[in-house]
Amino acid sequence: MKKGLVAYNNYQVAAFRVFFSFVLLLPVTLKNIRKISKYNLKSLLIAGYVGIAIPALLFTTAQSKIDSSLAGILNSMTPFFTLVVGMILYNSEVKFQSVVGIVLGFIGASGLIISDIHNIFSGVNWFATLVIIATLCYGINVNEIKVNLKGLTGVEITSLSMLFIGPVAGLYLLFSDFSAVAVNDNRWMSLFHIFLLAAFGSVLALIIFNTLIKYTTAIFAASVTYIIPVFAIVWGEFDGEKISAVQFLWTLLIILGVYLVNTKKADTKSKG
Repeated sequence: MKKGLVAYNNYQVAAFRVFFSFVLLLPVTLKNIRKISKYNLKSLLIAGYVGIAIPALLFTTAQSKIDSSLAGILNSMTPFFTLVVGMILYNSEVKFQSVVGIVLGFIGASGLIISDIHNIFSGVNWFATLVIIATLCYGINVNEIKVNLKGLTGVEITSLSMLFIGPVAGLYLLFSDFSAVAVNDNRWMSLFHIFLLAAFGSVLALIIFNTLIKYTTAIFAASVTYIIPVFAIVWGEFDGEKISAVQFLWTLLIILGVYLVNTKKADTKSKG
């Protein structure tokens, strides 16, 4: 996202990301299009717009004003919202150990944020609120897929949900103003980075994540996002962002939280 924003605005980056993902998945989408029914249409729309399109725009908009490391850290609020949304809207049963794991992971992620508190609370970083809203969208999406899309595979969910947002993104790009982009020497490199974002950050990641939801609990699937701050810090360091060494002290707590959520699932299987 950061590299794409060098030449394109936040709306264009989000639209290209969705459109490229749609094109890459089009052969699979056409193969499975008959699996769309009146019973899963609403859920696929939620997966497309709430789970992909809206967060893509929110993250890209936030990324124009905050560091990628901070965006990755805030993304770890996804398990928290998955837990809350699941209990309130989907009547999900939550095990105590899972709650403990989520709390520990959240504390670890919060510790990473607090270590950079002076930048967090500067005026420009209120754009971080957009990332929090995006994680709420993810929480809704995870529960919707787990509860109402049981009959579809991770690949089918990803490809069919793209069918409802890809053409809309393409239509936006068709009427978008690229006059500023045309005089930017980095336009092709930025476009290449957006393509990589679509291929790996959307298509591949969504297929893996949606498959994970199918074979685990919604809470565990969402809890893997606690690992994102670790990678966000590493990538931020490589990209020249100023990362404090104290942030690494919280990563073990994050990993412990994910372990506790996963261990509960494993114990449940063994008892069965």
